[in-house]
Amino acid sequence: MSKPFMFEKPIGMRDTLPQLYEAKNQIRQDMKEELKLWGYQSIETPTLEYYETVGVASAILDQQLFKLLDQRGNTLVLRPDMTAPIARLAASSLKDVSVPLRLAYDANVFRAQHDEGGRPAEFEQIGIELIGDETSSADGEVIALMIASLKKVGLGHFKIAIGHVGYVNALLLDVVGNEERANVLRRFLYEKNYVGYRQHVKSLSLSSIDKSRLLQLLNLRGDFSKLEDAKELVTNGEGKKALEELEKLIGVLDCYGITDFVKLDLNLVMHMSYYTGPVFEAYSDNLGTPIASGGRYDELLQKFNRPAPATGFGIRLDLLVKALGLKADQNPITCIIYSNERRKDAIEQAQQKRQEGLAVVLQDLSGVKDVDQFSKGYEEIIYCIGKNGKGDK
Repeated sequence: MSKPFMFEKPIGMRDTLPQLYEAKNQIRQDMKEELKLWGYQSIETPTLEYYETVGVASAILDQQLFKLLDQRGNTLVLRPDMTAPIARLAASSLKDVSVPLRLAYDANVFRAQHDEGGRPAEFEQIGIELIGDETSSADGEVIALMIASLKKVGLGHFKIAIGHVGYVNALLLDVVGNEERANVLRRFLYEKNYVGYRQHVKSLSLSSIDKSRLLQLLNLRGDFSKLEDAKELVTNGEGKKALEELEKLIGVLDCYGITDFVKLDLNLVMHMSYYTGPVFEAYSDNLGTPIASGGRYDELLQKFNRPAPATGFGIRLDLLVKALGLKADQNPITCIIYSNERRKDAIEQAQQKRQEGLAVVLQDLSGVKDVDQFSKGYEEIIYCIGKNGKGDK
């Protein structure tokens, strides 16, 4: 392994420069305010967690975990998601707090990239978890809050695709018969590789009727009328239950008045294996990658010895900034350039302007080599020089 250059960063890591920082900060504050208005309380969890607990429960591929050892030989991980740490928190520090719990977070998560390909290994998520409510009302609240949060920060054109893990599982297992064969098909669906899915289905040793059922799954995307087509494909109990839950959820979303933002996608498969019910992804019109996702995970908290139903979402802040096309200017800054004999006057002027809420920097004249070039970075330049007691702008 060659020694990295001084300016190199680990694969997938990013610097955040002032302009991007300001853009992210704008939407971060607006979004956190919206979550608070819906009664969600903010929490923080450690950046480091035990591999045997949160690392395993997170369902992130092992090769994507950043691992290290502590002084006692325990394997630790940089948190790869926020749902598993919050499940641990709900089962420990909050175990005596009555449910439902409404928790919000804003945190960086870490997932190693073997081949960067433009994918970050560290990114910021803002999201919520609603723990202890198994109803469709909870699923609807979470989706409605995600939509309200995206609208709050100015995203106007986006869609939420909703599906159900139970329906996909019911169809695949009913046709192919076992998890191993079903997992191959799930992988194609997760990657949205529909061409590969079709080719694989055609290669299977199945009847033409069963192949047709698998291929018709790809058509179950669009408006809510597709639910009727879905009922024809799966007749077992699990499939019917999943569709009934989706119908209830759509009814809740209709009460919120947000069905125009929602479309059906019954071949939606998520990368987290702990999802058990309705799942969803948010897409903006100008970005092909989901900017947010979430769903129901009723079995995860069992791993932390506190069984409870739960649902939630996470929004990728970096992708949301791209979707918004946000290029925030830095806050207007006034610069006071002063000579040595006017230092005190310059400081007093700066203090007064800061009390008025203005951003001000002080610059010793002797440190400025080219005034014209130097002044390009500021909204206003005030010269506090000479002995006449006045500064010139």
